Amino acid sequence: MESITKKRTKAYLIDLAISTALTAGFEYFLRKKVKNEAVHALVTPTVIMWSLEYAQLLKCGQTAGYKKMGLTLKNTQGLTPSPGQIVKRMAYRDTLSSLDYLKNRKKFDEQEGAVLPHDRFAGTVVKEI
Repeated sequence: MESITKKRTKAYLIDLAISTALTAGFEYFLRKKVKNEAVHALVTPTVIMWSLEYAQLLKCGQTAGYKKMGLTLKNTQGLTPSPGQIVKRMAYRDTLSSLDYLKNRKKFDEQEGAVLPHDRFAGTVVKEI
C-alpha cells in the first residue's frame, strides 16, 4: 500500500471510532423510543457517520481523521468539494466502491491512493497537506 493509502485507512478508522462512540451514546436514548433492531444495527450508525463526515467535509474539507493524518479532500479543481460531491462520495463508498476497486485495482494503484473509486465517481481527490 502506498503512503497516502495507509494514511487514508488510518483516518477512516479514527473517524469510525469517533462515530462509534457517538452512536453508542445515541443508542442509549434511542433504545427506549425505538424497538426495531434494524434501525439500531443499520440506520443509526450510518446516519451518524454520514452526518459527521458531511458536516466536517463541508466546513473545512477534512474530517477529524484526515486532519490527524495530514490529509485534505479537494475536488478536481482544487477547491472544497460541493455538498453534492460529498454525498455522492459517501454513498458510492458505502455501496459499490469495493467492487469497483477489486475489479480494476491496478488503475487505482497507479494514482498512489489519491483517487479511489468513490473519489473518481464524485470528482474528488485526497491530497497530503
